[in-house]
Parts: sequence; structure tokens; C-alpha cells
Amino acid sequence: MLRNPVSRTVVVSAALVAALAVSGCAGDKKKPSIQYEERPVELLYATGADRLDRREWDDAVNYFREVERQHPYSEWSRRAILMTAYAHYQGNDYAEAIGDAERFISLYPGNPSTVYAYYLKAICYFEQIVDVERDQAYTEQALASLREVVQRYPNTEYAQDARLKIDMVNDQLAGKEMTIGRHYLRNGNSLAAIGRFRTVVDRYQTTTHTPEALYRLVESYLTIGLIDEATKNGAVLGYNYPGDIWYRDAYRLLNDRGLRPAVEPRTPGAKRSYLERLTGTGNNRALPPPVEQTEAQRKAPAAEAAATPAVKAQPKAKKSLLKRLWPL
Repeated sequence: MLRNPVSRTVVVSAALVAALAVSGCAGDKKKPSIQYEERPVELLYATGADRLDRREWDDAVNYFREVERQHPYSEWSRRAILMTAYAHYQGNDYAEAIGDAERFISLYPGNPSTVYAYYLKAICYFEQIVDVERDQAYTEQALASLREVVQRYPNTEYAQDARLKIDMVNDQLAGKEMTIGRHYLRNGNSLAAIGRFRTVVDRYQTTTHTPEALYRLVESYLTIGLIDEATKNGAVLGYNYPGDIWYRDAYRLLNDRGLRPAVEPRTPGAKRSYLERLTGTGNNRALPPPVEQTEAQRKAPAAEAAATPAVKAQPKAKKSLLKRLWPL
């Protein structure tokens, strides 16, 4: 998923580390913060970067906030906002990460790193998507945020990855419609079921749920006696997915009613139609890993590069719910 926007760890002096003081008593449940002490901005920022490499997210947040508090008008302060957002994201504090990203967007709308803020915000929503049996509020927010990345920055690497995730989000939303539609159909509410299946065909026709949605429409229309509508949807299913198992079921269903479809079901292994290739029906589509490099890396001050002797290994990337459902 998102990688550390800091490419190097700056060696921090022992004196700076010794100056760290944790506020509050041992019984205080609040997150620890560092005691105010004016320090060079480079050292504050470098310490935050060091805490990120150690996966100490809360400490990293504290140091990057000190950069903003002590040096609010510096270049380091601007970068510290994004770093704070990233540290919150790695700590699974999605609400704070989204807030940080939105603050950066508000303060620096024309900055080259703003695309990273939009993308991080979208990823935070994306990783909170739950299964289709539950509320899909985060799914809708993820879709809107991913589309914003594509619309604002269409030619970037972030947009490329956002387009892939939009396909997955649409598949999730289509799955939700299918779940509700099947529930209506099982309970004899064919008209309500038709509305859900029609939504999948009309709004999410490039998802993996389209063949089943067309079959369910055939099934639902036959149940309420609308033979012409059932025949039409069967024809669409046969034309676009002649080798799909859902068309074989629809073909048998129509034949049982004396309605012989014009297209014979195709045997497995035959050449697939355009829509089958587009939707990936019958295949396990793998989601490529997201983009790793950020604008913050490209814009890193020369001083940081000069002071850094080596690059540390990146921490293990997190996996979102959707990546666990469709593993690489």
C-alpha cells in the first residue's frame, strides 16, 4: 500500500534524543507528547522520520507537529503535514489521516504534493470498506475520492492505481445490490428484486456480477409472467456471455418454458466475448500494488539527501480488506 514518503533516515544526535520528555503521569490515557523545547527544524523533522522508520507512529506524529508549531512558515512545516497524515494512516487512525490530508489540500491546493494528499485520503476510505452484508458508506466515500484523484490528476501514477481501485469499488457496490436483490427474490418480492438487478446491469455493467444479474432478471421476469422481458434479458446474456455458467442456467430455464433462445450456450474453453474479457468473468483478477513513490520524495530538500548515509528497508506494507479478499 502507501509507502513511507521519507526516503532516508537522518542520524539524530544523542543530545536531541535525550531532550525528549513525555508529558503527563503514568495513568494518563492520552497519547504522549513531547515537551516544548526550541530545536533546529532539521533535527525535529529528522527525528520524526526516524520514528517512522521504527514504526513508532505516535512519536512520529508528535515530532512532525512540533515542526509545524515551532517553524510554521518553513518548507519543512508544509512537508510535516503530509508526514503527519502518513503516520496517522500507518497507525490505522484513518479519521486523523483524512483530516491531515484535507488540511494540506486546503492550505496548498496548487502544490505538486497535493495529489499525494488526495490519494492518501482515498486510500483511507478504501481500506475501511466492509463486506457487502454491511453498510457501504465508506465504499461510496472511497469511490468519490478515487474519482477525484482521476479527474484532477488523470496522467499521474496515482490516477492509474485509482482506476484499478474504482473497478474494485464498483464490484463491491454491485455485490451489495445483488445481495439485496437475492433477498427480495427469496421472499417473493420479484419487483423489488428486479430493481436491484437492473441497477447492476445499468450502472455496474463492467463488473463480475453482470452475468448473474442478467440471469436473475430472466428468473424474476418469468416469475411474474413478463415473458418478453425475460427473453430479452436472456438474449443479452447469451450474446455477451455465451460461455458463462449463468447463461447455461438461463438457457435451460427458458427452454423449460418453451422459449428456445437463438444463441446456444458455448462450451467451456471457447473464445470469450468482448464484455467477458472486459469484466474478467471467470478469471481471478489480481490487484497490482499501489504506487510507492510520492511527490514528497521527489521534492525532498537537498540538505536531507546530503545528511543521509543510507536508506533503511521499508516496513511491511499493510493490506486492505479488499486486498485480503482478492490477494496478490
